[in-house]
Amino acid sequence: MLQLSQTADKIIVDRRQPHRHSDVARAVRRTRERLSQQAGNPAFDRELLKLHAHAIVGGAPAIPLMVLLVTAAGLFAGMSGEILIWAFCTVTFYAVLAVTARRIDQTETSAIDAAVASRNLLVGHFCSGLGWAYLAWLGCSECRVDQFPIIKAVVLLIAIAATALIASSLRYALVVTFALPIVAYLAFGANLANPVEAVMAGLLFLALPFFSYIASHLNRTAIMLLSFRSEKDALIAELETAKSMSDEARRRAEEANLAKSRFLASMSHELRTPLNAILGFSEVMAKEVLGSLENENYRQYAHDIHDSGQHLLDLINEILDLSRIEAGRYVLNEEPLRLAHIVEDCCRMMELKAHNKSIRIIQQYEEHLPRLYGDERALRQITLNLIANAVKFTPRNGEIRVRVGWTVGGGQYISVKDNGPGIPPDEIPVVLSAFGQGSIAIKSAEQGTGLGLPIVQGMMHMHGGEFELISKLREGTEALAVFPASRVMEELPAMPTAEPKRAARR
Repeated sequence: MLQLSQTADKIIVDRRQPHRHSDVARAVRRTRERLSQQAGNPAFDRELLKLHAHAIVGGAPAIPLMVLLVTAAGLFAGMSGEILIWAFCTVTFYAVLAVTARRIDQTETSAIDAAVASRNLLVGHFCSGLGWAYLAWLGCSECRVDQFPIIKAVVLLIAIAATALIASSLRYALVVTFALPIVAYLAFGANLANPVEAVMAGLLFLALPFFSYIASHLNRTAIMLLSFRSEKDALIAELETAKSMSDEARRRAEEANLAKSRFLASMSHELRTPLNAILGFSEVMAKEVLGSLENENYRQYAHDIHDSGQHLLDLINEILDLSRIEAGRYVLNEEPLRLAHIVEDCCRMMELKAHNKSIRIIQQYEEHLPRLYGDERALRQITLNLIANAVKFTPRNGEIRVRVGWTVGGGQYISVKDNGPGIPPDEIPVVLSAFGQGSIAIKSAEQGTGLGLPIVQGMMHMHGGEFELISKLREGTEALAVFPASRVMEELPAMPTAEPKRAARR
């Protein structure tokens, strides 16, 4: 199984813990409960009034245009000046309604008085309905159109349909507008003895509840859309608040971690000076340079002190290296290097340790590899850490394969593969984190500090490369350090040698 570590730093917060998002979850739950609003809520009523006013302003030219067309047709048919009076009254009423709606549309939503605005709009709709009632009452004995009542019914049906679409956001607006015109048509505008006019009267009577149902359905749709929009806006606000809190917590954690790394990186001299004294004096005592120690236990204690001090110094060096990498204070001294030569030297250094466990180190290097631009000390530490880990977890009489070669993308790689117990897939992120150790490492007798692989990972990141662990249980582990093609230096062709010029004269 192949897994890549995403960061060289240790895991500060375990994101799998449910308490991470408990505060955000509670905030979102409160927001959803607060947003379960229906019609009648003041905020929603103001939004609906605003939406209705915007629709009236947007559709203001439609009804007056239809009125003018009907007036022109009536004058062409020979109607008297009453049609002009009707047109003037209806257009005036719609103009007053449009002005009222425009005033509401230009007012801030929070400043709208829902009761007053709703009353003014309903009064405007009722006044516009007076114009339609006048048309329903209007007769035409002198015009040349025989079916004038049918035409009036058709015009009223069109007006009802248009108003149902435009004024659906305000409840009862359709009924307030056309209840009186329909009554006027049934009472004065149609001859119910005529079958055709009776049918048109029935259609007009049934049109009001039908289009009222359509308007109420559109009203519910508008409420639902407003609810969704309000919920979205509020949730976005809550998430932005939670994100800002999370960013602030992350910033503080990063600052604390950086301060820790800078502190450890600056403590190099203070930590190493007493350890060097311990190592030097214990070595002098163990080798009896200044005189013999009569007690054998004292000599053994001196050896133990020296070994413990050396182990502590190695641990401090690893911690300081990782701290400098995290703090950004690890400076690369880059130069052209032969990667295969460095790996070969490191293998030679680890031969003795591998020989003590009867482990074979098999080296495979591709020929004619060009130079790599990098830090020699960092490359040696990367290679030594990988080989040391392989030697640590390879059983006796095992083998380790160390390879150096080309990558598919034109870069170079170092591969260290052992035939040890392997790493469980779910423990790979753990062993790649600082101070992380897998279950096999914890059970083994040779426990490390858990800093070797994070240091390798950080140094590879500084070189712009990648570090991967490929492992299967009971089949071994392969550590792969890949350097990018940008660090591979191309071989320059040899300069042609110029032939010496022959003398023109002897």
